[in-house]
Amino acid sequence: MTRHILLSLFLATSMIGCGSPAPETSDPTEPAETESAVAESGAQNQTVNVYSARHYDVDDEVYASFTRETGIKVNLIEGDSAALLERLRREGEQSPADIFITVDAGRLYQAEQEGIFQPVESEILSQRIPANLRHPDGLWFGLTKRARLIVYAKDRVQPGEIDSYEDLAEAKWKGRVLIRSSSNIYNQSLMGSILAAHGEEAAEAWCRDLVANMARKPQGGDRDQVRAVAAGEGDVAVANSYYLAHMSSGSPEDQAAASKVGVVFPNQQDRGTHVNISGAGVIKGAPNRDNAIRFLEHLTGEAAQQLFAGGNKEYPSVAGYGSVPELEAFGEFKEDSLNASVFGSSNQQALMIMDRCGWR
Repeated sequence: MTRHILLSLFLATSMIGCGSPAPETSDPTEPAETESAVAESGAQNQTVNVYSARHYDVDDEVYASFTRETGIKVNLIEGDSAALLERLRREGEQSPADIFITVDAGRLYQAEQEGIFQPVESEILSQRIPANLRHPDGLWFGLTKRARLIVYAKDRVQPGEIDSYEDLAEAKWKGRVLIRSSSNIYNQSLMGSILAAHGEEAAEAWCRDLVANMARKPQGGDRDQVRAVAAGEGDVAVANSYYLAHMSSGSPEDQAAASKVGVVFPNQQDRGTHVNISGAGVIKGAPNRDNAIRFLEHLTGEAAQQLFAGGNKEYPSVAGYGSVPELEAFGEFKEDSLNASVFGSSNQQALMIMDRCGWR
C-alpha cells in the first residue's frame, strides 16, 4: 500500500477535542517511526486504525490485500513498541487506535499490563491459532513465529555435540558461547522459558554458568552472532530463525557466513524449541471494533500467512500455511508448547536474574 502524508487530517478528524499528541522520540536501536493515513474524514465504518511495531515491507502487502478483500481501508502508524505504548497512554480513551501489533510476547505482556487490550471472542481465530500462541482470555493472538536456534561452527563442533539450551551452560563451552545482550527482548523471553521449565534457582544457576561461558561481552544483533561464529570468535551462538534465513539468501558475505554454521533446534528430546511470536490485539475502546476483529481474522488467513512467511522468512502461526525454502532447509522441529503469555509475564523476573548473573 502506498504510504502518503495525510496523518494530520486523520488525527484532526479522529481526535477532536483532545488536542494534538506530542512528537515521538524513538529508540535509536529501532527503525524510525513512519506514519500514513488512507481513510477519508467521516468514513469511520470503512476504516481500521493500526498501530504497528512491525517494520516489514511485506506487511503493507498484507494490509493492501485486506482492503481489496473487504473495502475497509487501513490507517497505519508505525513506531517502536515503547513509543507506541506511550502514545496509547497519552491518548487514553480518546485514542483512535483499533489494533496494536508488536513483536515478542514480552511486549504483548507490557501492553496487556497497561490495560490496552480488550478480550476478543472469535471462532475463526480460536480455530486457526494454536492455544499456546494466543492469550488465554483472547487479549492477543500470535501472527508469526520465530524459533530461537543454536548455531555452531561446522569446522569446530560436531553434529550432536550440543542439543539443548541447557548445554550452553556446560563447562566444555567456556569461552565459546556468543549471544546478544540481556536488554534484548528475545533473550528475556528465552530466560522466561527456562524459568518455566526449571524454576528460579535452577534458572539462575544456568544463567550464571552461561555468562561464564561467553566468548565476549554481548554485542550486536542475532546476525552479528552468526557472523562472529563464522569468523572464529566463538563456536556456538543463539539466533532467531528468521535472521539466519535472511542471511542464507542475503548478501554474498552473509551467505558465506551462514554456510559455515550448522543449525540445532534445541530440546528436541524433551520440551521442544523455544518459539516466540509477533502478535496483535484489539484496543480497549476501539472505535472500529468489528473491523478490527475482521482485520485480525484476515491476518490469520491463508493468503496473509503465506505473505508473512515468504516475505519475512517467519514461520506462520497457522499450521499448513506458508512455505519458506530457507526455513525448510533447517528441517522440521518440535516446538515448546508453553503458552507465550507465561514467558511474557515472567519478563521482569527474568531480567532480575540476568542482572544478578552479570548478563549485560
